Amino acid sequence: MKFNFYLFFIFYFLFFSFSARGQNTNAYLIPRTVFVGDPASLILPLSGLKSEGPNVILTPGHPGFPIDPDIDFHRIVLERHASVSRLIIEFTAFIPGRLELPPIEIGNERFAGLSVTINSIINIDKSRMDMELSSAASPLAMPGTAGMIFFAIASLIFSIAFIVWFSFRGRRYMHKWLVVYKRWRLFASMKKTEKSLHRALLKGKNKRFILNKLSNKFRSFLSSFTDINCFVMTAREMEALPANLDSVFLGRFFRRCDELRFSGADAATSEILPLLDDLSLFIEELRAGERPS
Repeated sequence: MKFNFYLFFIFYFLFFSFSARGQNTNAYLIPRTVFVGDPASLILPLSGLKSEGPNVILTPGHPGFPIDPDIDFHRIVLERHASVSRLIIEFTAFIPGRLELPPIEIGNERFAGLSVTINSIINIDKSRMDMELSSAASPLAMPGTAGMIFFAIASLIFSIAFIVWFSFRGRRYMHKWLVVYKRWRLFASMKKTEKSLHRALLKGKNKRFILNKLSNKFRSFLSSFTDINCFVMTAREMEALPANLDSVFLGRFFRRCDELRFSGADAATSEILPLLDDLSLFIEELRAGERPS
């Protein structure tokens, strides 16, 4: 009875050994060194068949397709050739170390005991799965950090001081700057008008139009400069303007301009050019008097 039991055990062991082919004796990896997350292939050479048969291919979704929580299997191919056969397992592993592959059943054959070695760029201690990040480095350890902190603090103090200064005295200075800016724009606008009328006169534009624009623009300039409505003033009344404006010149200028405008005859270019020259000289002298000494 014991002899029959041992004979059955030996027969079962031999049958399992032949049916579960493909131990790691001749298997090799492509590439030879596989890292975590890299696609790879495990190739297991097998003995040739007496006659060739069709290749057997397993893909995800086929019944019996292997599943492993740490390995993603892509495709399993059993190549059947009369000379050389082989098993190809295409996979991607997600943890390092020596990994045992689950049993694979394909083409009425069963392959068990296969394993692969997966490497990792980062050495992971499996005994410490609760690894923690080290504490943050001190900010002062970084080159230039001290200078950045000093600059930030200095900028904050300067900003606060500027806000306080502007609240008490800044508005007065701001008003002065606005007045200076408005005067600069006023002079620039009048100088531009003088040049524009000079070009129009040389091009032969209508003389009456040029005289009207000259009178109106110059009166607008004087109104903004003196805060006095100069549009309704006659040439004689212009002589009553503040003395710093050379009121004698202004009275003579507008008297001559009105004579040319209302004479009824077309003024000549030679009569208008002196007015434009006098205007340009007056503007320059007035601007020079506005500049601080």
